[in-house]
Amino acid sequence: MVTEITNGIKVSVKTEYQPGYSSPVQRHFVFTYKIIIENESNHTIKLISRHWDIHDITYNKQVVEGEGVVGQQPVLEPGQSHHYVSGCTLKSGFGKMHGFYTMEKLMDGQKFSVKIPVFSMVAPFKLN
Repeated sequence: MVTEITNGIKVSVKTEYQPGYSSPVQRHFVFTYKIIIENESNHTIKLISRHWDIHDITYNKQVVEGEGVVGQQPVLEPGQSHHYVSGCTLKSGFGKMHGFYTMEKLMDGQKFSVKIPVFSMVAPFKLN
């Protein structure tokens, strides 16, 4: 698991290769990632949007942006956390992702970015 803290917001990520949904012969490697967002600040925050940079080692970088995460824009009081699972498909079996969330402090509407740490996605058999 990798972790990053920005402005009192802790983001942790754990990845897992999904062999049952992957087809290496067809260059289709599926990974899931679990994200845990913890509000360690003194402010109530709302997750507004996300920005992902997806790097597949032998292919072009992809950028994915959108509102919320998996259809939600969670509000977190101090001490609360939110977790979700999502996925990514790579063509090479080797890659990494990173990005940021745009958050809003509800008391004053101030928006700020929270870094999502760089995490790797590697099909285990590629390591041999």
